Amino acid sequence: MHGLGNDFVVLDGRTAPLRFTGESASAIANRRTGVGCDQILILERPRNGGDAFMGIRNSDGSEVQSCGNGSRAIAKVLFEETGKEKITIETLAGPVIAWRAQDGAIAVDMGPAQTDWQRIPLAKEIDTLHLGIGEGPLQDPVGVSMGNPHAVFFVKDASAVDLTAVGPKLEHHPLFPERTNVEAVQVINRGRLRMRVWERGAGITMACGTGACATLVAAARRNLTDRSAIVTLDGGDLFIAWRDDGHVVMTGPAEDSFRGTLDAHLSRGLQA
Repeated sequence: MHGLGNDFVVLDGRTAPLRFTGESASAIANRRTGVGCDQILILERPRNGGDAFMGIRNSDGSEVQSCGNGSRAIAKVLFEETGKEKITIETLAGPVIAWRAQDGAIAVDMGPAQTDWQRIPLAKEIDTLHLGIGEGPLQDPVGVSMGNPHAVFFVKDASAVDLTAVGPKLEHHPLFPERTNVEAVQVINRGRLRMRVWERGAGITMACGTGACATLVAAARRNLTDRSAIVTLDGGDLFIAWRDDGHVVMTGPAEDSFRGTLDAHLSRGLQA
């Protein structure tokens, strides 16, 4: 499945639990010898009364707390299975509520944005509106957590930033003990932002839902936009709204690419 080109292998672990190592995740995510994806999403039985639990693994095998585009993908699966109009997806970052929006889009309440340095988390107490770090053209980001850490940098031209060169250095900056996602953001106007992303553990992706949410929050905090705007990513547009109660709602598409069965050399070791 994919959300604006941010692509996923979705595995069903509700009947038998699945286990992952870095090697098993990388084998599935490999675009030449595996299926190919940015992240692996694992449907699991609900743990706290929701409709399902969503486990998330990056292509390097690392575990992720939250994934916005992945939430829409899992919501689409559950909508088709249950016929419901609204569902609750449990994640390591907390419950995510999704509902059917207009024209086939899916809206997801990603929960409250966190701007306190301890909640992001950062290695030391610092003003999260101006973190004061940088690499090359990316300087002085805003720190935001959407269940995972983000460093949002504002630039004149997002397309001109060499994320391959600066992304890994900033992802592993010592200010972020759990590493960070890196966004390069261009303000088009108060209602539209252009964003490119280096995702923690995955590298450059065509879209990042939590990154789009963090971007809107960062821009609004610096008074560069209003509290709702369209965020244009490499894969398309997401509509993001930062509500007065602090919750961030993301609206966009989710699509199937294909369905199948993993060959034995890819599924070996996944089942306990």
